[in-house]
Amino acid sequence: MKQVTEQYMRSFFERRPDLKNLQPQVLETIVTLVKAFQNGNKLLLCGNGGSCADCEHIAGELLKGFLLKRPVKQELIDELTQRYGERGREISEKLQQGLPAISLGTHSAAISAFANDVDASLVYAQQVLAYGREGDVLVGISTSGNAENVSAAMMVAKTMCLHTIALTGRDGGKVAQLADISLIMPQQETYRIQEDHLAIYHLLCAAVEYELFDC
Repeated sequence: MKQVTEQYMRSFFERRPDLKNLQPQVLETIVTLVKAFQNGNKLLLCGNGGSCADCEHIAGELLKGFLLKRPVKQELIDELTQRYGERGREISEKLQQGLPAISLGTHSAAISAFANDVDASLVYAQQVLAYGREGDVLVGISTSGNAENVSAAMMVAKTMCLHTIALTGRDGGKVAQLADISLIMPQQETYRIQEDHLAIYHLLCAAVEYELFDC
């Protein structure tokens, strides 16, 4: 792990000593995500309500620069410029290297159709079946750990040889039991669990970015 990543993590846990017990799971999660992205795999995310919004937040931090600018590779700059001249160069200067992260709660047409026609509890499982490939990562977020649609998605993901990571609270619930890595926040109230989730996934996004894009 890069020195800058280690420094960022050290600073985080100094500020948040209440979350220090999660440090081994955080490290394992970072390694899992970095390896997946390096191997050309993608990240799938699912959750409900505020946790669904957190999935979109995580995807947004990974799809573009978070703490770093992430300029695109020179090969792409040269190719865009060669093909499209000045406009291609302008485009390449504004683009940022991104990581493939998909929030499964954003596909309203597919979700509503499957919920209406088949089974609402399987809307995320169906998308994992469609998008998932061996080596991908599924992050399931559930403050209680007992969201049926998230646990069903976890079951399908594990059967398809995806890596599975849970962000939960309380006792972790079903989702934590299914996941390969479980990040269980030391809180009982939903909003406090979500506050800790925000802190943890910002740490994860920053660490992954430092590992992959900091030269």
